[in-house]
Amino acid sequence: MLRWMTVWTTLLLGLHLSGQPRQPVDYVNPLTDTHQSRWFYFSSASRPFGMVNLSPDTNVRGSWKSGYLYDSTTVRCFSHVHAWQLSGVPVMPTTGEMLGHRGMDATQSSFSHATEEVAPGYHKLHLDRYDVDVELTSTTRVGLHRYRFNGEGARHLLFDTGAFLAHDSTDYSMVHRVSPRELEGYVIMGPTHRRPKPVKLYFIAQLDQNMTAFGGWRAGSPVQTDGEVAGKDVGAFVSFDPTLTELHLKVALSYTSLAAARANLAAELPHWDFERVRRESREEWNEMLSRVEVSGGTEARTVKLYTDLWHALLGRRIVSDVDGSYVDNTGDTAVVRTASNGYPHYNFDAWWGSHWSLNILWSLVYPEIMAGFCNTMVDMYRNGGLIPRGPSGGNYTYVMIGDPAVSFFAAALNKGIDDFDVEAAYEGLRKNAFVGGIRDHAGYEHRTPAYGGGMQYYEERGYVPEGIEGPGGHKDGASMTLEYAYQDWCLAQIAKRLGKEEDYTFFMERSQNYRNVWNPATGYMHPREMDGSWIDDFSPVVDDFSARGFCEANCAIYSHYVPHDLPGLMELFGGRQAYLDSLNGSFERAAEDWLKSADKVHAANWVDYGNQPGTAMAHLFNVAGAPWLSQRWVRAVKDTYADTTAYGGYHGDEDQGQMGALGVLLAVGLFSVDGSAAVEPSYEITTPVFGEVVFHLHPDYYGGERFTIRTVGQPEKDLYIQSATLNGRSWSSVHLPFVTVAAGGALELRVGELPNTDWGVD
Repeated sequence: MLRWMTVWTTLLLGLHLSGQPRQPVDYVNPLTDTHQSRWFYFSSASRPFGMVNLSPDTNVRGSWKSGYLYDSTTVRCFSHVHAWQLSGVPVMPTTGEMLGHRGMDATQSSFSHATEEVAPGYHKLHLDRYDVDVELTSTTRVGLHRYRFNGEGARHLLFDTGAFLAHDSTDYSMVHRVSPRELEGYVIMGPTHRRPKPVKLYFIAQLDQNMTAFGGWRAGSPVQTDGEVAGKDVGAFVSFDPTLTELHLKVALSYTSLAAARANLAAELPHWDFERVRRESREEWNEMLSRVEVSGGTEARTVKLYTDLWHALLGRRIVSDVDGSYVDNTGDTAVVRTASNGYPHYNFDAWWGSHWSLNILWSLVYPEIMAGFCNTMVDMYRNGGLIPRGPSGGNYTYVMIGDPAVSFFAAALNKGIDDFDVEAAYEGLRKNAFVGGIRDHAGYEHRTPAYGGGMQYYEERGYVPEGIEGPGGHKDGASMTLEYAYQDWCLAQIAKRLGKEEDYTFFMERSQNYRNVWNPATGYMHPREMDGSWIDDFSPVVDDFSARGFCEANCAIYSHYVPHDLPGLMELFGGRQAYLDSLNGSFERAAEDWLKSADKVHAANWVDYGNQPGTAMAHLFNVAGAPWLSQRWVRAVKDTYADTTAYGGYHGDEDQGQMGALGVLLAVGLFSVDGSAAVEPSYEITTPVFGEVVFHLHPDYYGGERFTIRTVGQPEKDLYIQSATLNGRSWSSVHLPFVTVAAGGALELRVGELPNTDWGVD
C-alpha cells in the first residue's frame, strides 16, 4: 500500500503544499484497479475519447491482463492505441546496443512506481535499464513524448510496428524515412475473432532533433534498407548523437491516409511545447469532469467519484480525422466517408448494460457526446445496413447479444437529444427487432444470414429456447428473451415519441414476452429447451461464469430483469410483498460475500455488481414501493466498491466506462431503472454520499443552467431520507421528472439514521 501511495499522492501533496486549490481533475486516480488491467482499460496520456491513447505497456499479449499492469516490473513499449479490438504503433527509447530486432523481451526495461507520476493526460516514469526519463501527453489525435537521456552510449528509438499487441498480430507494416526528422508509415492489424476484417492505421512521426541513422529488421534479423522497411514481422529504429540529452517525438494517427495523419498533426500540434500540451490536456479533462461538482464528502468519496467519471469519458475512442473523415469497413472493401453533422466517429465496445450506466449519465451531463455516438450508429446503418452494437475499425463485431443500441437512442430522444437523422435511426432500430436484424446475430456471429440470436423463435413463440445450432456465443435463450422484451419496450417509447401508434402498440404488446420464461413452479425466470419444456438441473446460482440460459449471470439475477414492467413482474412473484421479500433475500444472501462473483464467476452470487445484468437490482426497491431498502442497499454496494487503490476498483469488468458511470450514479443519488428510456423519463432518488452535488447543464440542450442536490444532515453515516423539497416545495415522491431537472433548480434531502418508511412510497 505504501508503494502505491508514493505513486499517485505525490501530486496531490504537491498541490496541497503549494496552496493551489484542488480541482476535479486532481482527484482522479488513474491507477485504480490496474492490478488486473485490460487492453482498453488504462490510458494515461489521452484526451477524452482520444484517438491517441498513449501509455506504457508492461504486458502486450491478450485482451485481458494486458497494457499497463500495476504489479508488472518492466515496460516493453509505449503504444498509441488501446481501444476495442485495436492497437498499434509501439515506441521504445533505448541506449547502448540496438537490440530492436530481438523483440520486446530483449529490450524491456524495469521501472519503479516510486519515481512514477500519473494523471489524466500525463504519464512519467524512469527506464532504469537505459537511465531515460519518459514523459507522455497528447492531443486528441497526436501523441507527444519527451525523453531525457541521462547516461552514456548510443541513443535509439525503436518502432516495433510488426509486434503482436493485445489481441491481434500485425499482418503488415511499413516505416519510411521522409527526412532526418520525420518518419511515416502504417500498420495493418490482422482480423480477430471479434473484428473479422483487417484495419489499417497510418502514422506520422516527427522529431525535434536530427536522426543520425535509420535501420530496420524483419523476422528477428537486421535488414539493409535505403530508407524504408516493409512486410510482416518488421520494425524500424532511428539513432541519435550519443551526446543527445533531450528529445521530443510527435506521433500523429489516422485510419484513412498518411495525408490525413499529417493534417491531424498540423491542426492539433504545430509546436513542440510539451508543457503547453500537458496543461491543455489537464484543462480539457477538468472542464469535462467539472460538469459534476461535488462538495461535503470525504476525500475517499471524492476520489472515487472523479475517478469513476474519468473512466466514463475514457475508453471509447474517436476514429475520425479533424475533417470528419472515417473508414467504413462494413462492405467488401474499406471506403473513406465523412461523419454526419460535424460529430466525430467512434470505436466502441457494446452498449450491453449501458441503460443502467452511460445512458443515464451521458444524457444528463454530456448530451453532445451522446449525439455523436447516435450519429456514428446512424452512419453505420446507412453504410452497412445495421445499427451496430459494438463497432471496431469500421467493422461490425456483433459483441454480446440483442440490440442494446435501442435503449441508448430512446434515452437520447426522450431527453431531447435529436441532432441526428431520427427517421433513419428508427428505421434501423425497427429492422433490428425482426429476423434479419442485428438481434439475429449471436455473440461474434459474423455470417449473414445469421440465426444464433434466435429471432425466428422469438417472433413465432415469444421466447428464445436453448440449443440453437450454429456459430456464435452467448446463445442464452432466457437472457435473450428478457433483453429483447425490454428492447421492444424501448422501441415502443421511440415509436410513441415519433407518433407511430401502430408500432407503439405492437412493441408494447411484445414487451410482455418476458412472461414466457417465467416458471410458476420454480418461481424464477427459467430457460426452455427447444421443445418448449423447462430445462432440468436448474439452480438459481451456480459456481460458474454463466448459468445455462443466462448471459454472464444466473437465474437469481435475471429473474429481476424486467426494468420496463416491475408491476407485472411483482404480480408473477405473488404480489408486492412477496417480491420485496425475494429481492431483499437476494441482497441478504449476497451480503455474506459481496465479491463472491468477482473475477468472472458471474453466476455464483445472488447479486453481482461486477457485471452489467444485475446493476439495477438495488434500485428496484424504489420502484417496488420500498425506497428505504434502495437507500440501504445502494449504500452497501457503494461501500463494497469504494477502494481506489491499484488493487481495488471494480472487481469485475469495467467495459469502457460503464462501471465508472454506475459508480457516479450511486454516489450522486440518481438512477433510472428503465434506463431513462421512457417517453417521459424520470430518475429515482437515493441518498448521495455528498453534502452537495451540482450538475452543470449543457446550454445547447437544456434550459436550466444547473441542477443541485443538497443533503441536509450527515449523508456519510445517515443514509435514510426523511423528507425532501424540490425548488422549495415539499416533495414526497422517489421519482424525479427529467423535465424538472433539465429546467434547473434544487432538490434538498433531509437524512437520518433510521429508515422513514413513509417517504417516497408512491
